[in-house]
Amino acid sequence: MLIKSPLWISFLIGILAGSFGGLVGLGGGVVMVPLMVGLMRLRQSGAHGTSLVALVFTGLAGTATYMLHHSVDMAAAGLLALPAIFTAQSGARYCNSLPESKLRHAFGIFLILISLLMLAKPYVSGPLWVLNGWHKAAVLLATGLFTGFISGLMGIGGGAILIASMVLLAGMSQHTAQGSSLLAMVPAGVMGAYTHWELGNVEKGLLAGLIPGILLGTFLGGSLAQVFDEDSLRIIFAVVLICTGIRYLKTAPPTCEPEA
Repeated sequence: MLIKSPLWISFLIGILAGSFGGLVGLGGGVVMVPLMVGLMRLRQSGAHGTSLVALVFTGLAGTATYMLHHSVDMAAAGLLALPAIFTAQSGARYCNSLPESKLRHAFGIFLILISLLMLAKPYVSGPLWVLNGWHKAAVLLATGLFTGFISGLMGIGGGAILIASMVLLAGMSQHTAQGSSLLAMVPAGVMGAYTHWELGNVEKGLLAGLIPGILLGTFLGGSLAQVFDEDSLRIIFAVVLICTGIRYLKTAPPTCEPEA
């Protein structure tokens, strides 16, 4: 059940999610989902579905901004996106079948893992090993398969997984990996969002505020990414994610149930 909220709240959530997503190459679902559940009292599955619809626009706006700075690898994005199209639907359907408590716990664990990955980023900024040719293509395809399922399940773009693979295994620069990640998440996001829409997991009334906020926020974040030192923001946000993840693991799910 959704508590009736002013349009500006969803717009603000969109700006926050888009700004962070554009800055670090993520879809912004790790911002949107907790805020929609906490502030607007959405069901967890409803927040995941609504987030996936919105992150499609994060990907489009972010890609356009990064392309202006020639920071998108089209081939890598295609290899990541192709398998994710198929697994995103499976993730979305599995999300709909999970009990609310298990879905909240899974999302809490996911937030903590993402935050740890962000904290470790300065120590793994270079590639562990650089793959080329079909080895590189195989790793990107496998990453896309896994990320597509996670995207549909968690209502996020999976940018942290995509970026880690491109930086650590493919030897891509951070900026190019972030821009390519935003592009790669769009096709999977479309398929996952469509499935959630069919399953009734999208709060359509929020999109009028979320989407404009995301478009504005992603442009601002993507522009700042070219010149802004993200270390302080990364650490602060990682701490917030850890606290939010722990809260998801400790608290009981809301009593609201899906409408018949």
